[in-house]
Amino acid sequence: MAHPTQLGFQDAASPAMEELISFHDHALMIVFLISTLVLYIIVAMVSTKLTNKFILDSQEIEIVWTVLPAIILILIALPSLRILYLMDEINDPHVTVKAMGHQWYWTYEYTDYENLEFDSYMVPTQDLTPGGFRLLETDHRMVIPQESPIRILASAEDVLHSWAVPSLGVKMDAVPGRLNQTAFIVLRPGMFYGQCSEICGANHSFMPIVVEAVPLENFEKWSSLVLEDA
Repeated sequence: MAHPTQLGFQDAASPAMEELISFHDHALMIVFLISTLVLYIIVAMVSTKLTNKFILDSQEIEIVWTVLPAIILILIALPSLRILYLMDEINDPHVTVKAMGHQWYWTYEYTDYENLEFDSYMVPTQDLTPGGFRLLETDHRMVIPQESPIRILASAEDVLHSWAVPSLGVKMDAVPGRLNQTAFIVLRPGMFYGQCSEICGANHSFMPIVVEAVPLENFEKWSSLVLEDA
């Protein structure tokens, strides 16, 4: 859960988010090194009155500042492509959930079960229980088993939406007439918050997403209770 004045990412709760944070640190370190080098060169050129005539026309320097950026780009591109391919891999999901975006709420359908479907609305501020998060709590959470591959099928019925949960490293556009899919694994139990990250209308910021990860036996009990109530 994000908190005020937070500068970094939320704590990772999935392998994909752990990889993304690691790649962010890797790329940021390269940017720091480049910035330091450029700053040193600027200070050196401004503060000295000496001129080296060999540097003004040097093929060796031309080669270095052409090849070095290419190597740096490769060092950034290869880990990035690796993570992109890992995030697109969907191997034998244990649970498939279809997230349908509406103005302005989500509908979740567990396609592996019959009649396991519900709407998820934001809880109004005046109805929040003590300790609830304003504009983030929902009346029905998307419950999933922890340490199990989960597949999300995202679509929409009216306009563009986006199903995004930062701590899980998931952001998938929900497009009317199109079915997009992504997958993730939650490593630990807990509740993870997100919002629609697409400008889908006047109340697009009031489409919160709450994912509750529980042990497998608790998930089975929850699904049985929901099916009995249905």
